[in-house]
Amino acid sequence: MRSNRADLAAPIWLVQLLRSTPAPIPWTRAIRAALAMAVPMAVGYALGDIGTGALVSTGALPTVLAESTGPYRYRAIRLGGAAAAASAGFAAGLLSGANTVASFVTVVLVAAVSALVSAAGSNASVAALQLFVFAVLGTGQHAMGVPADLAMVCFLLGGGWGLLVALAGWTVRATSPERTAVAHVFIELAAMLSAQDDATSRAARHQLTTALNTAYDRMLGARSWLSGRDETYRSLLNLLSAATPAVEAGVAMTHAGRKAPPEVIEHLTAVATAVLAATPLPPAPTLGPERPTDRVLAALYAGLATIGHGAERKRRERTSPWSVLREWAVSLAGPLTWLATLRLVLCVALAEGAGLVLPVERSYWITLTVGIVLKPDFGSVFGRAVLRGIGTVAGVGIGALVLGAGIQGWLLVGLVVIFAAGVAIGKVRNYGILSAFVTPLIIVQMDLASRGDWAVVLARLVDTVLGCAIVLVFGYLLWPGSMRPRVGGRLAEVADTVARYVERGLRPAESAEERTVRSRRRRRAYRGLADLRTAFQQAVVEPSAAGRQAAAWWPVIVGLERVADAVTEVVVAIERGADPPDSADVRLLTAALAEFAAAVREQREPVDVELPDSERLAGVAEQVNAAFEAVRGPDFTRSWFTFRRRQSG
Repeated sequence: MRSNRADLAAPIWLVQLLRSTPAPIPWTRAIRAALAMAVPMAVGYALGDIGTGALVSTGALPTVLAESTGPYRYRAIRLGGAAAAASAGFAAGLLSGANTVASFVTVVLVAAVSALVSAAGSNASVAALQLFVFAVLGTGQHAMGVPADLAMVCFLLGGGWGLLVALAGWTVRATSPERTAVAHVFIELAAMLSAQDDATSRAARHQLTTALNTAYDRMLGARSWLSGRDETYRSLLNLLSAATPAVEAGVAMTHAGRKAPPEVIEHLTAVATAVLAATPLPPAPTLGPERPTDRVLAALYAGLATIGHGAERKRRERTSPWSVLREWAVSLAGPLTWLATLRLVLCVALAEGAGLVLPVERSYWITLTVGIVLKPDFGSVFGRAVLRGIGTVAGVGIGALVLGAGIQGWLLVGLVVIFAAGVAIGKVRNYGILSAFVTPLIIVQMDLASRGDWAVVLARLVDTVLGCAIVLVFGYLLWPGSMRPRVGGRLAEVADTVARYVERGLRPAESAEERTVRSRRRRRAYRGLADLRTAFQQAVVEPSAAGRQAAAWWPVIVGLERVADAVTEVVVAIERGADPPDSADVRLLTAALAEFAAAVREQREPVDVELPDSERLAGVAEQVNAAFEAVRGPDFTRSWFTFRRRQSG
């Protein structure tokens, strides 16, 4: 019976592809999206010209698609860049849309620029996507019969409105995102220390790592031209930095399988509340004399006492635009960016060609699908194509009900509210959900004159299927290297990062500067492990050998995480007066991790290595050995050699 159930179970790639990210519903973002998209249409309907209102609403769409959490300054840069890029793309599409040859050349060139610009960073990547999407939508405007100058003015008005809605809270809630991020660290630390079992505590530790990464990303670049707010930013950064000893002690305690006393959990919750409310921090609890030799517990209480009393932490210097350009130019020197660009250009050219050859009325929808699915840095091409197809089928069904049934007036405005809110929710939950809501939204905006015409809606479904087919065939199945494993190299890099943490962390830190270096290496190790998990999740949704190998690597990733936790436990004990390990034993550990990384990088089984035989490092050695066994395990080995046979065949 058990084997029959296993045979009926869904494959892991399908389960991972369809699952929703367990993130809280972003209600405030959903409300902002609804206001940005629906208000222009409501005003247009009230004035008797809902078509013009739809054009203004289209201009607000880039800010909805690019919306993210974070400090207002960061969001202003991100959303302003997205709106500017979308306006430039829309203008290019408007100017070339009436001429078939000019439209073809413009869209292909914009696709190439979009792929190259994406290498400059996260904000540049988002702006590049908006550049391409709205260039394609701009080429379709000539079929609507709207003058190009009017369409451009409406689009710019919509972009301004979208920015106003997204950033309106800046004047009254300027430091709220930063406060929330710092408070979240203490909430996640409390959750980890109060977890009831190993699986829950490990999941909580991952959430704590994510919260720390988010908080540091927000705080290190936070600045204000107002002295009062800038002082608040500095205080929050110092508070976050001072929490490092408590975090390290908490990780050590969790790795040892212990829970913190209730008063610790209550104190961390009170600290988070005080940070959110901008009130004085509560006094830290003290450790009673009944457990004086418990080094880990003593380290936790000592860490709680330093919260709010640490040394001032310096923020990173502003990065000059020339430095950003130099880094971008360096990133273009490698082949990966150019290969991604070539793949996108090829598939976009095929989509544009299909629109010329096939009897389709709105060929831009095919190209739009190709560009969104093939975005170079947004995860698995296969996964996005499948989810885009599934989401579009659902979205077209919704659009069919709206346009085919001739829904209009305030009811149509109300549906736009629902679609826009669904886009905001889908962005954090699942790409298929995003596609299911953004599809009818764009259908309503672009095909408002086709109400009652079921054929138009059916055409959208056919166009999307064609776009997904082009991506899957030419951008995935036939594209060289698209099904090769992509996690192995990153796994080896993270192993090297963990080795550097081992090398520095297990030495006594005799000065504040040395303790700072040790903490930074710890954060880099955990950040690398968190990024590795993300890469794994992107690869595991593929049914190819690459996806199966990524699944087989999962125990290896877990093994590295436990190595880092074991090292942190030893580091905390050293900080509380324990004797540091022998330097020769530390070298054995770093050599073992170097062999681990080399074996993954060279695609071979690791050789036997000598591990330290000391009580002080027994836990670390045990976890290193477990990581080696995970690489030698049957699932990993079978996946690897199956892939090698397919490659050689």
